Amino acid sequence: MKRFLLCMLILLACAAGGVYAWLHSAPFGRAFSPSRMARIAASPNWNGTSFSRVEPAEIITAKSRDGLLKAWWKFFTATYPDLTPEVPLPSKKTDLAALPPDRDALVWFGHSSFFLKLNGRNILVDPVFCGFASPVPFIGRAFAGTDVYTPDDIPDIDVLVISHEHWDHLDYATLSALRPKVRNVVCGLGLGEYFEMWGFDPGIIHEGDWYDSFDFDGLTVHVLPAQHYAQRLFKRDQTLCASFAFIAPERRVYYTGDSGWAKHVKEIGEKFGPFDLVIAENGQYNEDWRHIHMFPEETARAAAGEWGAKLLLPVHSGKFSLARHPWYEPFERLSAALSGTDVKLLTPVIGETAYLDDAEQGFAPWWRPYMPAAKEEKR
Repeated sequence: MKRFLLCMLILLACAAGGVYAWLHSAPFGRAFSPSRMARIAASPNWNGTSFSRVEPAEIITAKSRDGLLKAWWKFFTATYPDLTPEVPLPSKKTDLAALPPDRDALVWFGHSSFFLKLNGRNILVDPVFCGFASPVPFIGRAFAGTDVYTPDDIPDIDVLVISHEHWDHLDYATLSALRPKVRNVVCGLGLGEYFEMWGFDPGIIHEGDWYDSFDFDGLTVHVLPAQHYAQRLFKRDQTLCASFAFIAPERRVYYTGDSGWAKHVKEIGEKFGPFDLVIAENGQYNEDWRHIHMFPEETARAAAGEWGAKLLLPVHSGKFSLARHPWYEPFERLSAALSGTDVKLLTPVIGETAYLDDAEQGFAPWWRPYMPAAKEEKR
């Protein structure tokens, strides 16, 4: 019995040591350097212990109504229909390096990852090519057919942009593989610590507070507010969540990052709009998360109103199921909400090129043949 107990203690100690080592491994980041912490502390958005949101808001509203544990228990145990597609989704493989250098273009990789060619510059945003959206590969797996791009498919990048530190936007494996191709990084305050730890040259890392901007020879990237929260492990809001405006001589593009509705929606439209293209969060919403994610109707309202968008590409959907709505619902609700507006909805399949100067280019609602109702009709 003594020998058995000793063996169990040794196994438990090894397991605890393994978990400790894993939680302190590179993907989880590290403590801020003194110089970075000093810059963070000087930000007007730092409240002394964490970054503040645009407006005070609960992350999970069910916490006050039902209790946090009950809310999470329901989230993980209740039955929800159509969270993932039953068959592989369509995609295309574009040679990104062969895109015309004189045409502004966009290629969506699913969820919030996309490639933007603007004024001859290659911009890569929130790339996640690892096949899952969590610290472990068995949680948050990509839908079949959607994970078709790898870092090897990406050409040299003039500007890499990261909106915040959540696992579905900041991926260690992807960024480590892309590092030799990246010439500049733009991100919110605090995120630079990840890049330095992961081997990026500190000289190419441009960390911005809200309303800071960085110029790249004919392209200006503005770091703008987002009503969201940051959390990689235990501590919350230690880095700054952001949205971004990309301003070139002939094009104005806005990417919302992850964000709920707050006063910044109007402020950004007034200061930087109207936009030729808005790339907007549209998915992974939940009534209990309404302060930190937009519903499709809110995305449509902002695009047609406050942002004055000519074109709208919905993102944060189509690849991972992180909320509990049907996988196709964001596209259906946004399409309905935009009816009667002047906003043109862009719905390319993953990997398909959308040219921003082609007013005649159109895209079919690619998700509809894969919806349960459509499959039933075929039967």
